[in-house]
Amino acid sequence: MKSSTLRTFIAVHTWVGLVAGFCLFIAFYAGAVTLFHSELHAWQTPLPQSTPSMAPVQPQALVDAVLAAHAEAAKMFALHMPTNYEPELTLTVGERHFRLDAAGKLEEFEERSHLMDFIYRLHYSAGLPDQFGLYTLGVVCVLYGLALVSGVVIYAPGFFKDLFALRIAKNLKRMWRDAHNAIGILSLPFHIMYAWSSAVLALGIILLAPFQYMVFDGKLLKLVGPDINAAAPPKAVGVAAPLLPVAQVMAAIGRAAPEMEVKRIFYRDAGDANAQVQAYGDARQGTVAANAAVVLNASNGKVLRVITPESYSPGMRFLRSLQSLHFGNFGHAAVQWMYFVLGIAGAFLFYSGNLLWIESRRKRLNLVQPRSGRLMAQATLGVCLGCVAGVSAMFVINKLAPAAPGHLPLWEERGYYVVFWLVVAWAFARAPARAAYELLTLCAALTLAIPCAHWIATGVSPLLALMRGDGVTVGVALVSLLAAALYWKMARAVLRRGLHGDPHSVWALRVATAN
Repeated sequence: MKSSTLRTFIAVHTWVGLVAGFCLFIAFYAGAVTLFHSELHAWQTPLPQSTPSMAPVQPQALVDAVLAAHAEAAKMFALHMPTNYEPELTLTVGERHFRLDAAGKLEEFEERSHLMDFIYRLHYSAGLPDQFGLYTLGVVCVLYGLALVSGVVIYAPGFFKDLFALRIAKNLKRMWRDAHNAIGILSLPFHIMYAWSSAVLALGIILLAPFQYMVFDGKLLKLVGPDINAAAPPKAVGVAAPLLPVAQVMAAIGRAAPEMEVKRIFYRDAGDANAQVQAYGDARQGTVAANAAVVLNASNGKVLRVITPESYSPGMRFLRSLQSLHFGNFGHAAVQWMYFVLGIAGAFLFYSGNLLWIESRRKRLNLVQPRSGRLMAQATLGVCLGCVAGVSAMFVINKLAPAAPGHLPLWEERGYYVVFWLVVAWAFARAPARAAYELLTLCAALTLAIPCAHWIATGVSPLLALMRGDGVTVGVALVSLLAAALYWKMARAVLRRGLHGDPHSVWALRVATAN
């Protein structure tokens, strides 16, 4: 390859990586946490204590109670079936949540915490306003794919030579480059999948727009609709008809899709002859995409549609498989932990890319380094460590903030943004060498505080949780302790480099004093 062409690819890889890196760090770090959404949802909201002898709540009793007390719910409501991590049967009408208390009386409740929902929004929006953030992340993922292609072109010739090279010596730029390249190459299939799936999931409707109007004469969405949705909303006929008992609905679902484990049941136009039930769950099959659905007439039980992996159309198989690959909804705990490690490694990839850019612009004979390097160092510290500190702070707030009904979600969301922007401000107010040590220490302290806050709030120590077989609490504590130790080790390494490393660097404390 000509040297001029290679320089062009290096420039594309560098600048695209810098432009996309900040958003992608947040997306990958938050995304790694959301892989355990169900488990952490149980951690964030302890279940109310119930009488041990109380019989499980029957879905029919909950449906009857809600429809009797709230006639408007008949238009659309959803039953959420018990799971291992959320063993309580609930019913939702829009944003309202209902359940039966220990005495069998209907009660409306608010979810105590929105911790995992907010972290999930952080994953797909990077903290920007939801819709704007979603489309921005979609564009960023297109750039991310461009950075991957250019990176492969640059480093493919030395693929096997440098694959496992990690030269830890005085040349820190070489060490960071070796780590960056090794992680990038080893996790390349994972990153290709994420760049592709994220762009499709975030920008899918926009990407279809030209075909909708220029090729299919406005009919494309009707053609792909069955691949996206299980069924179109029913049209009420205005003829009253009794709602089929839930037990009969479940029996009909079992006959139509015996391998399906029902998780959610959506009712539309209950009480109308054309009322509809849409049941969703997972098929117990060894496939990547295991989503299943059954659509019934809610008054007579007639099966309108059955969707299982073996009945997928090519378009649905592509979409469902892409979603499962993106969210890691297959392979159980082994895939969750593998994706978690790859997600954290992906966040490190963008962080180390910025450090490489800073090192490449270092003036080795000048104590005072270029402003561009200092500003990039400050921005990298502020955004990346702001995200880390903000996420850890939310876990602590979840346990220690005032528990007034409806107030905790506000504390969590505002807590993240307050910590994030304070960290960004601190990073720009201080010299990079000092800010890096101080902010990494903050990240270590906040992360270490997570199991401590849980212990204070619940009275359950990690050891007691282990004795009770509470794997979620133990897992959160272990990961928090490990992460806190790593952040502390990084803080100490930054301090050592600042005191004893090359003085011609933005990370040198002597330069920090000079600046």
